[in-house]
Amino acid sequence: MAYAIGMMSGTSLDGIDVALVDLSGCDENTTCELIHYKSYPYDSVTQQEILAASHIETSNVALICSLNFKLGKLYSEAVTQFLKEFNVQSPLEFIAIHGQTIHHLPNPTNGLTHSTLQIGDPAQLAFDHKTIVVSNFRPMDMIAGGNGAPLVPYTEYLLFRDSQKNRVLQNIGGIGNVTVLPKNCTEDEIFAFDTGPGNMMINAAMQYFFQKDYDDRGNVAKQGKIIPELLKNLQSHPYFDKLPPKATGRELFGEDVVNKICVHYHQFPNDVIHTLTELTAWSIADSYQKFIMPKLVIDEVIIGGGGAYNQFLMDRLSYNLPNITVKRQEDIGLSSDAKEAIAFAILGNQTIHSRPSNLMSATGAKIPVILGNITPNPWNFK
Repeated sequence: MAYAIGMMSGTSLDGIDVALVDLSGCDENTTCELIHYKSYPYDSVTQQEILAASHIETSNVALICSLNFKLGKLYSEAVTQFLKEFNVQSPLEFIAIHGQTIHHLPNPTNGLTHSTLQIGDPAQLAFDHKTIVVSNFRPMDMIAGGNGAPLVPYTEYLLFRDSQKNRVLQNIGGIGNVTVLPKNCTEDEIFAFDTGPGNMMINAAMQYFFQKDYDDRGNVAKQGKIIPELLKNLQSHPYFDKLPPKATGRELFGEDVVNKICVHYHQFPNDVIHTLTELTAWSIADSYQKFIMPKLVIDEVIIGGGGAYNQFLMDRLSYNLPNITVKRQEDIGLSSDAKEAIAFAILGNQTIHSRPSNLMSATGAKIPVILGNITPNPWNFK
């Protein structure tokens, strides 16, 4: 039995998610109980620095170098505050952190190399909290021939597979990603992929028009209407027809694309938000119809991530998926917000036990591999 912390800071840039879990076992014998969870928002300056570092036009090596250590310090401060708020006295076996994705190139062009970069150096966490830190989970999968994403499906296999139902786990973070768990499945029968934009485009438009981080419950989208030519143009993106396994990110659906849309349709802010929300709902349903439903009958869809709290998005998703039960993770007794932080705690646990945790069917890797780098407790010397 081990107390561990899992941390996630995603492409939606809403902040640092921290989950304290009670873990035991590994592989299919893993048990995981969520003890506490909280999210600590990024300040506006840090958000802008991450965005600047993530775009070729505004990025530079000094900014990335500095931000790598700045985020490491912010992660450590979040853990310090978390432990104090929840009065956690038990020692931590380890901390597992995804880090902040700056760039992801699963399918590079123009002579670039198949690669990924997550920053937020783990040394500060290890130093301040006197524990092992597991980080940088994606590169080893990419070296093994995969896309480095999605990684959460392995944890969903451990936590959500059901003997009676064909379950689809849909995460709606900055990017949408889906894990398909056929009833009573083995690891080899799971498949997963990124469905396309989740909250990323909606959030970027909300920031452009209203200087808000997200559309609370979808209330802005609800006041607008579809812009037909915009929706049709967005639906024609070649990513939506690409066969899985596949992964995407800010490079295809980020602020650069959204800002151009907002400039062009600057007189119709609510309609832009409505249309981008519809795109997310459509892209999820469209990917199911193309890549999942020909293989099996979906019994239920379980939504996690911040998008689960956008009621208008949930309504549109249900509309686009008639005759399929759509639930939130809360409906089965789990937290939508904490999902990815918990996932990285489980992935870190696999690493600590020298066990693989990439699903080849999800990432496209040729072999299963142990993920992550281990930063030892720097105080544990003889």
